[in-house]
Amino acid sequence: PGRTVTISDMYVCDHEVTQAEYKKYCRYGSSSPSSSYGDGDNYPAYYVNWYDAIVYCNLRSIDEGLTPAYKIGEETDPRKWSGIVGDSLNGYCGPSSCNSTWNALTYDKEADGYRLPTEAEWEYIAREAGTSTTTYSGSDTIDDVAWYSSNSSSKTHEVKGKNANSLGIYDMSGNVWEWCYDWYGTVSSSTADTGASSGSDRVSRGGSWCYYDGSCQVSYRYCDYPNSRYDFYGFRVVRSSSK
Repeated sequence: PGRTVTISDMYVCDHEVTQAEYKKYCRYGSSSPSSSYGDGDNYPAYYVNWYDAIVYCNLRSIDEGLTPAYKIGEETDPRKWSGIVGDSLNGYCGPSSCNSTWNALTYDKEADGYRLPTEAEWEYIAREAGTSTTTYSGSDTIDDVAWYSSNSSSKTHEVKGKNANSLGIYDMSGNVWEWCYDWYGTVSSSTADTGASSGSDRVSRGGSWCYYDGSCQVSYRYCDYPNSRYDFYGFRVVRSSSK
C-alpha cells in the first residue's frame, strides 16, 4: 500500500523455463531433475538457484543476439565471470555458495535481453496486468490454475498443464517457485521499482508443487539465499520492450 511503480512494456514467457530450454545453455550445479520430482523436456527446470537463472538469461541473450541485462563490473558474458562453473560442452551454472561479487551485479533496464522479472513486474503479470483481484493467478479456485501440495502427487508437472490467466500466462501460481530479481526486504512507498537496495535473500513468488494453497496466492511473498537449489525452485524470463 502506498507504493507506486511504473511497469514498462515487456515480453513475458508464457511458461516457466523448461528443462529442455535450460539444458541448452546451463548445467545443474547440484542435483539434477529426476523422475521422482518430474523429469522431461517440458517439465520446469528446478534445482536452479538465483545465480544459475542469471547465467541462463545472459547466455541465452548472447546466443540470440540480444543485449544481456546483467553485468558484473562491465562484463556481460557470464563465462568470463569469476566463480562461473562449467564449460561449453556441458553448460554453465553459477556458484553454489553465496558470492559477494555476484551479489553486486547490476541490471541494465535498457537492455533487450532475457532477465528475471522484478517482484513488482511478477505480481503485475500474475494480477493480469493489474486488472484482477483473484486469489490465485487466473482464478479464485486453486485447482484450476495451480499444481500444489494437495493435487501434485508430490512432484512437478509439465508446464501449461493448468489453465492460463487472462494474459495467456501459465503456472504463475504453483508448480515451481519463480525467482525474481529483487533483494527481499520490507516494501514501502519509497522502495525502488527493482526492490530493496540490499539484503541476504532474493525474492521468489508463486508457490510450488510441495507447498500449501496459501503460498500460491498472488499476494504471498517468499525468499531464500541466492545460492539455494531445491526441487521446488525454478524461474520464468521476461524481456524489456521499447514498443
